[in-house]
Amino acid sequence: MSDIEAMQARLVGEISAAADPDALEALRVAALGKAGTITALLKTLGGMTPEERQAQGPQIHGLREAVTAAIAARKDRLDAAVLEAKLASERLDMTLPADAAPQGSIHPVSQVMDELAEIFADMGFAVATGPEIEDDWRNFTALNIPETHPARAMHDTFYFPDQDEEGRAMLLRTHTSPVQIRTMMAQEPPIRIIAPGRVYRSDSDATHTPMFHQIEGLVIDRGIHMGHLKWTLETFLKAYFERDDIVLRLRPSYFPFTEPSAEVDVGYKQEKGRRIVGGHGDTEGHAWMELLGSGMVNARVIANCGLDPNEWQGFAFGVGVDRLAMLKYGMDDLRAFFDGDLRWLAHYGFNALSVPTLSGGISA
Repeated sequence: MSDIEAMQARLVGEISAAADPDALEALRVAALGKAGTITALLKTLGGMTPEERQAQGPQIHGLREAVTAAIAARKDRLDAAVLEAKLASERLDMTLPADAAPQGSIHPVSQVMDELAEIFADMGFAVATGPEIEDDWRNFTALNIPETHPARAMHDTFYFPDQDEEGRAMLLRTHTSPVQIRTMMAQEPPIRIIAPGRVYRSDSDATHTPMFHQIEGLVIDRGIHMGHLKWTLETFLKAYFERDDIVLRLRPSYFPFTEPSAEVDVGYKQEKGRRIVGGHGDTEGHAWMELLGSGMVNARVIANCGLDPNEWQGFAFGVGVDRLAMLKYGMDDLRAFFDGDLRWLAHYGFNALSVPTLSGGISA
């Protein structure tokens, strides 16, 4: 047996016999450290002739690889033994009484959902829900969104590979508007509902996540006009932000499912530069921020649901629940909502016993 083979056998034997991580580390330093025996052999390669290097180089490198592998294998076994001993020694007595200190809190999204439900219930709205896995017809077609509309593109919508029994494409709903379609098809007017829930779009940054929360409102009745929509939104936002000086600005816009459509800016009279929602000021001293979309329900959407648009009219609106929470409670990164950081939840969470009420204060 050559000297290198003998050295390898000796080192591998010593490594296999190492009793603990400290002994193993000492062997590693002695063999592979700056002054180690294998390191010294590697340094001799520079002074060899090409013929000697060709003959001895592979043996020396093979020695280093064998010792390195033996150290890694022994370390895994020692670490596993330490973990097993720790698990065997630790015990948790499940019969001990629970900590009396209050634990956990209400997530800001859940809090805002409860606040919105309380506000709209006072205005006669019911809460409607629907499946998060929807078909293409209810999510797009029934809402007057044509086949070529960008919202149908794969980069915005999560599609499933399979179709339903009627051959319709299946997807994760991109808004809660399908709940409006289901309600209009299943219920006779008049209709007053809000549709809160999770929705999904392929987007992620400080103000967008692939899954977020949305709430939409729908009213279907006779003689409904834009004045009803504006009053509803003003009443809702004043109650939510708990301020009477909030005003709305409706700007013409376009949504396939409403006509006419309007973007809604929320603002209030500035007081010494103090703002609650940010935005840009105007010459009248208001601070404005775009908050939600709204409009009168398109006659085609009403007809698609089996109702007569000459008899029934309505309005609809939609807003992100996460965005409402960010604006009211001073959060600047939407991604933190879904990180599960207990420190963030402890800071922004709400008391589980503090149920929002209009009489006692929405966010009291």
